[in-house]
Amino acid sequence: MGEEDYYLELCERPVQFEKANPVNCVFFDEANKQVFAVRSGGATGVVVKGPDDRNPISFRMDDKGEVKCIKFSLENKILAVQRTSKTVDFCNFIPDNSQLEYTQECKTKNANILGFCWTSSTEIVFITDQGIEFYQVLPEKRSLKLLKSHNLNVNWYMYCPESAVILLSTTVLENVLQPFHFRAGTMSKLPKFEIELPAAPKSTKPSLSERDIAMATIYGQLYVLFLRHHSRTSNSTGAEVVLYHLPREGACKKMHILKLNRTGKFALNVVDNLVVVHHQDTETSVIFDIKLRGEFDGSVTFHHPVLPARSIQPYQIPIAGPAAVTTQSPVPCKLYSSSWIVFQPDIIISASQGYLWNLQVKLEPIVNLLPDKGRLMDFLLQRKECKMVILSVCSQMLSESDRASLPVIATVFDKLNHEYKKYLDAEQSYAMAVEAGQSRSSPLLKRPVRTQAVLDQSDVYTHVLSAFVEKKEMPHKFVIAVLMEYIRSLNQFQIAVQACLLLSLESFYPPAHQLSLDMLKRLSTANDEIVEVLLSKHQVLAALRFIRGIGGHDNISARKFLDAAKQTEDNMLFYTIFRFFEQRNQRLRGSPNFTPGEHCEEHVAFFKQIFGDQALMRPTTF
Repeated sequence: MGEEDYYLELCERPVQFEKANPVNCVFFDEANKQVFAVRSGGATGVVVKGPDDRNPISFRMDDKGEVKCIKFSLENKILAVQRTSKTVDFCNFIPDNSQLEYTQECKTKNANILGFCWTSSTEIVFITDQGIEFYQVLPEKRSLKLLKSHNLNVNWYMYCPESAVILLSTTVLENVLQPFHFRAGTMSKLPKFEIELPAAPKSTKPSLSERDIAMATIYGQLYVLFLRHHSRTSNSTGAEVVLYHLPREGACKKMHILKLNRTGKFALNVVDNLVVVHHQDTETSVIFDIKLRGEFDGSVTFHHPVLPARSIQPYQIPIAGPAAVTTQSPVPCKLYSSSWIVFQPDIIISASQGYLWNLQVKLEPIVNLLPDKGRLMDFLLQRKECKMVILSVCSQMLSESDRASLPVIATVFDKLNHEYKKYLDAEQSYAMAVEAGQSRSSPLLKRPVRTQAVLDQSDVYTHVLSAFVEKKEMPHKFVIAVLMEYIRSLNQFQIAVQACLLLSLESFYPPAHQLSLDMLKRLSTANDEIVEVLLSKHQVLAALRFIRGIGGHDNISARKFLDAAKQTEDNMLFYTIFRFFEQRNQRLRGSPNFTPGEHCEEHVAFFKQIFGDQALMRPTTF
C-alpha cells in the first residue's frame, strides 16, 4: 500500500517519556495533556512532559506510599497527589509560596476517593464512591475550602476538560449517567440520562463498562459516545457507536449511530471533528463525519464510514541518543498494540514504548478515495486545513485527464460559494452591529472567523481559473462554459462578481472584457479598478474614454495617464493625452498650464523635447 493511501498518521514529534516498568509508574493527565513518570514513588524523581512544552518539569517528592493519581492544576500552579483512598496531598509550585505539603481528606464518612479533576488553576473536584466534592484551594493558606458537594452512589467517572463536564456512572447496571458542569466557582447538575444496553443472554448481567464510554466535543457540541458491542445472539451485523448529545440546557438526546459492521476490540478518538474508530483485530481504523448526510429514521441518523478501512500510516520510531549511530535503522513501531491506551480527543499512548502521539488526518489521500466530488467537497469544507486540498481538487476536475462533467463542476462551485456567502453575510452583520454601536453593549459580539473553507474569487482565480484558461488543449467552449458556470454560481448566491476577475480573463474570451466593463459601471466603487486594469494593459485611450463615459474625467490624475502614455512609447498617443489634459486645465482653471501640485514637470519637458515649445497650448484670452 503506497503512502498516498493512508489517511491517518501519528504526529512526527511524539512526547517521549521513560517506559513503564516495576520502578517507574506512568500517569496521564487529560486536562493538561501531561505524562508523569514517577520513579520509586517520587523519591528518585518525577518528570512531567506535555505536547507543547519541550522543557519537562522535574522534581522529587518523599515516597509516602504508592501514587494512585498525580496531576497539576491548570498553569502548573499546584500539584495534587493521591496516595490513599481517603486523602489528597497538595504542594505549591508558585514562586514565593511555601513548598510544604498540605492534605485534604474527603468530607463524606466511609467514602473512598476514586480520583480527582482540576477545573481551574485553584479549583478541584474529588470524586468518591458516594458523590462529588468541589473545593477551592487556597495556596497561601495551604488549605482547601469546600464550595459544594452532592451525594450519590458512583461506580466510575469520566471528565471532559474542554467542556469542564464530569460524568458519573450510577445505579447497579452502571448505565444511568449524571453529568455536572463546572465554571468559575460554580457546580451545576445537568439532567441525568440512561444509556440503553444491548440485550444480553440470561446468564450474564448487563452493565455499562467505563471502557465503552468516551466524551468529546464534535463541531462545538458535547457528545457522550457509547460503544455498543451487540451480543452475538442478536441478529445485528456488528458493533456500533451511539452518540448522545449533551446540551448545556435541556435533556441529553440520542442523535447518531455509527455502524461499524464488525465485532471485536475497538478504541475511539476524535480528530478534526471526525470520529475515528480503531479496530484491533484487523489493525485498521475508519472515520465518521456526523455532518455528512446519513439515513434519518425519524429520531436518529445512521452513518457509515466515510472511507474504506485503512491502517494508520506505518511509523518508524526515531533513534535517540548521541547523533544516532548511522548503522542503526529506525525501528518500525508496532501499530494497534495491546499496550496502546487512547485518550480523548486525539491522544494515543504506548506506555511500554514510552511515547505519546497525537493522531492526525491526512486530507490528500482522501481525494482519491472519495470519488463522489459533491460528498468529497462536503467532507473537505469541514476540515481545518482544507484550503490547498480543495483548490487542488478544483484544478484536478478541470484537468485534461480527470475532467469532470459540467453538472459536477457546478455542484463544486455552488458548495464553495455557499461557504463564501455565509462568511460575507456574517461579516456584514458584524459590521452593521459595530456601526450601530452594539459592540459596547454586547460583549458576545465577535468578528466572524475566516476559516480555510472560505475560498473567495481571488483564491479561485489565482489557483484554479488563471492556469485553466491558459491550457491551449482545452476546448474553447468548455473553458467558456466553466467560466460562465462560476459566474452563474456567484450570481445565484448574490455575491457581486469582481470585475477584475473577468477583465483578466479577457484575452481568452474577448466578450468577458465588455461584460466586465458593463458590470463595473454599475459598481461605482470599482471604477478606479477598471482604470487601473486598462492602464496596466497600456489601453490608455480606452481608459480615458471609460472615465469620460462615466463622467469622472475632471477628477482623474493627469500624471497617472501621462505616465502610462509615455510607457507605450507611442509619441502621438502621448500628444493626444497631453493635449486632452491641457484642454481640461483651460476649461477648469482658465489656463492650459499644469499646477505644481500635479507633478507633471517631467512630462512637460518631454513634450517640449519631442514637439518643441511652440506646440504647447497658449492660454485663450477673451
